[in-house]
Amino acid sequence: MPIAPTVTRGCGSVAPGSRFAKAAAGGRLSAPAGEARQNGDMSETSHVIATPVPGDARASDPDAREVSLPSPTLPAEPHPTRVAIVGAGAVGSTFAFGLLLSGLAAEILLVDANARRAEGEAMDLLHAVPFAKTARVWSGPLEECRGAAITVIAAGAAQKPGETRLDLVRKNAAIFREIVPAVASANPEGIIVVATNPVDVLSYLTYRISGLPSARVIGSGTILDTSRFRMLLAEHYGVDPRSVHAYIAGEHGDSEVPVWSSANIAGMPLADFGRANGIGHDQGSLQQIFESTRDAAYQIIERKGATSFAVAAGLIRICEAILRDQSTVLSVSSLICDYYGIDDVYLSVPTVLGRRGVERTLRLAMSAEEASGLRHSAELLHATIGTLDLDPR
Repeated sequence: MPIAPTVTRGCGSVAPGSRFAKAAAGGRLSAPAGEARQNGDMSETSHVIATPVPGDARASDPDAREVSLPSPTLPAEPHPTRVAIVGAGAVGSTFAFGLLLSGLAAEILLVDANARRAEGEAMDLLHAVPFAKTARVWSGPLEECRGAAITVIAAGAAQKPGETRLDLVRKNAAIFREIVPAVASANPEGIIVVATNPVDVLSYLTYRISGLPSARVIGSGTILDTSRFRMLLAEHYGVDPRSVHAYIAGEHGDSEVPVWSSANIAGMPLADFGRANGIGHDQGSLQQIFESTRDAAYQIIERKGATSFAVAAGLIRICEAILRDQSTVLSVSSLICDYYGIDDVYLSVPTVLGRRGVERTLRLAMSAEEASGLRHSAELLHATIGTLDLDPR
């Protein structure tokens, strides 16, 4: 029998040993300069001469004196919404183009180890502004991530034909050790979204070495796998993919899990929908749909060398949910605790995203087989994470 769904909140909010954890142990973090005034502190005053009302006895008082009144509290100067993109390769540049067209960001920064590549992409994007939304687009160093609402990291070695996502881990972990501390230092109040593979492992590494709260470190996870899954199911059942509600959970990779027990179309379980529409319910066909979902990246990489469009669209959807504070449920990778026996690992389950990042994760009703598959996925990720140096430097 499926286990009833529940909601998980507040798991592992800060990385062990981070300055956030130390501050939590010793009291609240110090307020930034100027915060007290913005929150209504009237300790500063301005000196004015009180003008008497005609007929007031004080009008003829020679001893009328200067009085002090509180200075008004002015609203903080609004900052344009900035999104920084680290890595101007296939995924990063495609995401930047989609972000420009979406109008979600007023400022788009591109950062890349190849500075001229980033500069060229920024120039090309800037020339599209007259056809799109007004935005400032430029390239620069990691220090200019300062003030970004979101920093999307798409930097790293690309997956080669026949190479698994987990094969990439050592190369990209070394790259992240250079990038992540610099981003977190420049922008300690921002959100980091990881898109580089293996995304679950690198998201966990980012959480551990950045010192940021786990809610503000998010991996793209299985948002792309879930999109592929829904697209293939929609083709099979002859409906709009936006009417299909189904999730891929676990690793963004070979151990991912299709959650068939909650998959539905218009609230109807797939078996019921198939019978009602004369399609039937062929488990073999559904298994083929899952395998095509799981192996799609290998097929695309074999043909064109990289995946870019769909993952970029997924990243835009993540940014939209955050920047517009939508409390949207998306299958992204976040820190998981006490979830079908799984603890302290990044993997994907339905997750509510808003302006502060991860609001909560949703505990899907799963069959015993699905829950077992999810635990197996977590075990593989734990084993890979165990090969990495996770200590902040």
